[in-house]
Amino acid sequence: MTERVPATDSSVSWPQHGYSYYTVLPAGREYVQLLRRRHGGAEELLLDVNVLAGDRDYVELGQWDVSPDTRLLAYSVDFDGDEVYTLRFRDLATGQDLEDVVPRSAPVGTWSADSEHFFYVVHDEQWRQHQVWRHRIGTPTSADELVVEEADVQFELEVETSRTGDLVVISSANRDTSEVWVVDAHEPTTPARSVGGRRRGVEYRAEHLRYPDGSDELLLVTDDGASEFRLVRCPVPQAGDQDASAWQPLRAEDPAERLERADAYAGHVVLTSRVAGRHQLRILRLDDLTGEGIVVRPVSDIASLAAPPDRNVEHDLDRIIVVDESYLQPQVWSSVSLVTGERTELMRKEAPGFDPAAYVGERRSFRSADGTPVPATILRHRDTVLDGSAACVMYAYGAYEEVYPDQEWDPAIPSLLDRGVVYVHAHVRGGGEGGRRWWLDGRLEHKQHTFDDHVAVADGLAASGLVDGSRIATRGLSAGGLLQGAVFSQRPGRWRAVVAEVPFVDVVTTMLDATIPLTANEWDEWGDPRRAADLAWLLAYSPYDNVPPPGSRPDLLVTGALHDARVMVWEPAKWVARLRETDPEWSPRCLFRVETGAGAHVGPAGRFAHLAYEAEIYAWLLDRLGALPTTDSPISSG
Repeated sequence: MTERVPATDSSVSWPQHGYSYYTVLPAGREYVQLLRRRHGGAEELLLDVNVLAGDRDYVELGQWDVSPDTRLLAYSVDFDGDEVYTLRFRDLATGQDLEDVVPRSAPVGTWSADSEHFFYVVHDEQWRQHQVWRHRIGTPTSADELVVEEADVQFELEVETSRTGDLVVISSANRDTSEVWVVDAHEPTTPARSVGGRRRGVEYRAEHLRYPDGSDELLLVTDDGASEFRLVRCPVPQAGDQDASAWQPLRAEDPAERLERADAYAGHVVLTSRVAGRHQLRILRLDDLTGEGIVVRPVSDIASLAAPPDRNVEHDLDRIIVVDESYLQPQVWSSVSLVTGERTELMRKEAPGFDPAAYVGERRSFRSADGTPVPATILRHRDTVLDGSAACVMYAYGAYEEVYPDQEWDPAIPSLLDRGVVYVHAHVRGGGEGGRRWWLDGRLEHKQHTFDDHVAVADGLAASGLVDGSRIATRGLSAGGLLQGAVFSQRPGRWRAVVAEVPFVDVVTTMLDATIPLTANEWDEWGDPRRAADLAWLLAYSPYDNVPPPGSRPDLLVTGALHDARVMVWEPAKWVARLRETDPEWSPRCLFRVETGAGAHVGPAGRFAHLAYEAEIYAWLLDRLGALPTTDSPISSG
């Protein structure tokens, strides 16, 4: 795996406030350096995360944000993996940190236009981001002022500055409802004003649009009367709060296209949407926001395409930066003309020794229990034939309308493919691959569809003679760990091995305890067991409450992390204990791997430390599947 990682890895550069910013991962180091350079000027090192780490086992850089006047850097760091960040401010002229320190914050914040104030988010004892505060640089943090507080325990706050630099945008959201406020970034001490109020079941996000004549308005992406979202416009609230009566329709919903976001630039608006499971960009001129525009699509059927906001931070752009990647192709960064849609390659990420032509990727669909076609991405080495002889590792997530991961390059996966293993990502309901409806059909009372879909893909792979049905393993993390626990219980005979990483498996107990971090704002995803109907469907699939019969169980590897703030470590521990107790003879085939030191929900930080973790998981899977190479050839069916 590490041989596919370049010795020194650099990011594409992006313009911001007269500088070009970029990151570098030095040879042999775990963490990035943040640098910048003026055109023709000398390189400046702003922050070295390796220095911050020192001799610690773990460090996570939460956020970093340079002030508009380019003098200060706001950055936050977590040294334990518990997602509690310390916020600091660095004088970039001297390289020294100021005395201003916020000891507990979330990794979210933004500057005012005058660079004198910083807005940041604080989470409560249940790790809910419930307050936005304003800090004035050079004053004690004890004097910071509360801007917005979210009293509803099911909602969390975010804050950002609009691309125009004119508005601080604060949003509060749960799983299906949101509200947005704006603050004049040039007058940061003025009150926050609501853009459209709050209505149960209505989501919206706001983008500031500034026209060449100096006038402005807000673009809102909303599901108000539109399951797959539509685009509306409204004034920027001036005198006080406004409600949805100020909204005017702009682009109607397309049922086949999940509209996700709108990004406004000096002369264009770029819409990001998902169509048939793939992202695309639609570039619109400001004078034709209802037209077809220019559509930019991924480079292949199994690739993803994105225009990352943190690489497109300037407003006055005529080209934006996009990235294409897939499981079988490292990132390719390009600039796209907003006028013509033409792509110009900027950087092609290196993967030493990796030959994309040696691998094959394709999409197929398999029918679930209710007849719904479930898409799956299938990866293999070109010398591995889909004739029913190869072992298979499946992966799935299936929650929160997330696509996790979204066809991302992973230097670990070829280590499976080179050993003759077929890798399959099942795009099950509950995720976002099929748009908002795909999520709605895999949450709350429909959650069983997620589990049925995953089993259907496995059964379909075997029944079609594509892979060896007796050598299918499955893996997933967090909500995907719940999926693994459910299919472990419901179809134990289907799997040769199961990997459940930091799994949410004691579903009813956790959802009954609002003192556990993040429980209350999860009720709209899973259900509230204080309601009889919700309790019934939760009990029906909760892995802890539905252990499979003794003698039928596949090998199982479970992970946990002591400092995990999302799935408490006792949850997988309790599940493992019950499984071992109810089948003592099988117990030695159940392994529990726990990060007892610093470590996060998604595993170790640092590029090599994380690959070392992946190597442990893959070594166990290869051993269980009998797929370790038996010759010097890179391909062996074991």
